[in-house]
Amino acid sequence: MKKFILPILTLLAAVPAAAHAEEVRRFEHEGRIYSYTVTDLGDRRVISGVEEKTGKPFKLRVGTHQVRGTVGSQQVRFSLRDVKPLAASVTVLAAR
Repeated sequence: MKKFILPILTLLAAVPAAAHAEEVRRFEHEGRIYSYTVTDLGDRRVISGVEEKTGKPFKLRVGTHQVRGTVGSQQVRFSLRDVKPLAASVTVLAAR
């Protein structure tokens, strides 16, 4: 499960919060394409999305120290310490 979730959080760690305003984003991991949105709710960030081919939904609540949520019908929970930053730098081309 961490093979799926950690790439999402790694991508989000490098993008400024202002660029997250309910914009649908996509990424590919191990040949699968995922689309998601990010919503900031106070001190939490909620990542909601779907694996496009199967329609398997995921929803993650990122807190100060932990991530909790569901992937399909499976509950997930892990520490933010398990998330590794991107090796390459990310460039924001446009932000509102």
